[in-house]
Amino acid sequence: MVVPELRPWRAARPHVVRAANAVRPRLARAAGIVRPRAERAAAAAKPRIARLTQAAKPQLARIAMPKAGRTWQYTTCAATAGLALAVGVATAAGPWDSTGQRTAERHRAAALERAGGADHGATAGAPDTGPSDASGTSGAAAGAPEPAPSAASVLTGLGGTTTTVKAAPAADALAGVLDPLLADPALGARRTAAVVDVATGTLLYGAGADEALTPASTTKIATAVAALAAMGADHRLTTRVALEPDTGEVVLVGGGDPTLTARADAEGYASLRTLAASTAAALKKRGITRATLSYDTTLYAGSEIHPIGVNPNLAPVTALTADEGRTDGSAKGPATRVADPAADAASGFADLLRSHGIDTTPPGPSKATARAETLATVSSPPLSTLVERMLTNSDNDIAEALARQTAVATGERADFAGAGRAIRAQLAKLGLPLSGAEFKDGSGLDREDRLTASLLTALLAKAGDPAHPDLRPTLTGLPVAGFTGTLSSRYTDGAAGVVRAKTGTLTGVNTLAGTVVDQDGRLLSFALLTSDTTDPTAAQAALDRAATALAGCGCR
Repeated sequence: MVVPELRPWRAARPHVVRAANAVRPRLARAAGIVRPRAERAAAAAKPRIARLTQAAKPQLARIAMPKAGRTWQYTTCAATAGLALAVGVATAAGPWDSTGQRTAERHRAAALERAGGADHGATAGAPDTGPSDASGTSGAAAGAPEPAPSAASVLTGLGGTTTTVKAAPAADALAGVLDPLLADPALGARRTAAVVDVATGTLLYGAGADEALTPASTTKIATAVAALAAMGADHRLTTRVALEPDTGEVVLVGGGDPTLTARADAEGYASLRTLAASTAAALKKRGITRATLSYDTTLYAGSEIHPIGVNPNLAPVTALTADEGRTDGSAKGPATRVADPAADAASGFADLLRSHGIDTTPPGPSKATARAETLATVSSPPLSTLVERMLTNSDNDIAEALARQTAVATGERADFAGAGRAIRAQLAKLGLPLSGAEFKDGSGLDREDRLTASLLTALLAKAGDPAHPDLRPTLTGLPVAGFTGTLSSRYTDGAAGVVRAKTGTLTGVNTLAGTVVDQDGRLLSFALLTSDTTDPTAAQAALDRAATALAGCGCR
């Protein structure tokens, strides 16, 4: 597939339909909150723009297709959210166009109803491949979508308006809105909540905010922040093939890349097919057409089986796997997995080598020595892309891999316990509130995990801090209400496109943590945790109502 390129930041076209006028005052107010901090942070972050833009490319091609309907509402609301997120220097770190919308989301929305999103020089629904011509026209085919209602340019808004945004919601008023909603019996016997103003880090609302509960998949927010803090957003995971000089043994060395794929269309991820072709070419140059093949998984330690046991939500955790060990061709969600992902990947690699004229023995486990010569390598997309995919799809395999990689990067033993210690240590370095927190895994599948609402909101606020631009993928990877990932079928009304949040679901546990822009343009982080729920559908609906209320709140 063609990977879309990110657009340079530039002002939106003058052509704006009437609907834009309805949202412009709100967008102007939202700009006020981000101007002072974004101007300072943008100057400091300028050298990072090119690298972080490149890092986002593979993700843009994989944003989930949103549902038809509500397109105009989504377009305008997403622009507002983008403006507020600029408080965290989204101008320098995320795949956002000049209207404040994520580029891929704008194109998806436009493609569905042939309207929506600013015209930026490409046929709607097709990937951006470069800047538009000097005339500012799109060059789209006849009948292509017209430029849609969208916000004034973020950069223009930051520099051109004197309108100020109201202060953050008042605590008493916010409590008046949230307390009745959180009293819903559908939320079970125990529930905690916190709301934080991202611009200032101020706690605006707390209900048992320091009580540690089972977080389920909102644990992935902590995993994302820890991994990004330990390795940086540009870090890549490398799978290599080594040749032992003494024995001629060929060793496939797992680098812990959970997105390594054997599919014909790698979609920007590291390809086992490419690795096999390069390896075969290197061997033939040395006159080798038959070899002993082994595989090395020693990067990770300890048990490969999660405490929940064999489960369709997660493959055995190993440093070598292809397509997450899935047996049904799927790319996300529960699926039957192979019992030994490393052996399966090595067997597939042997078949690929054979197709290139290299015969091998049946592969077995081994360990590459320090003397081994590297024949070929393939690398994952940047860590920023892996984090976004993990959060959007709630990918447990990526989560456990990133937890292990955090342990490797910080010198901890790369097993479940060591990964938990590594995550905790990285969050402690960031000054986050860890009282009561327990990290038993990286995915949140372990019911013994414990997090507080205070920690989750602090994690999200830290990811929006201009001093930590490497943490930004924690925000840009959050599912978009009503459109992407685990929120694609939720928020059919109200806050679709405005709430961005990570979901968490285990039997009797329902959680939600993310960001929302309120009626006054303030970017808020929130966390809602519940335990002992009996109806997951009712509990999710109750959590969604609370998040929607935040989006509609001025709360004076």
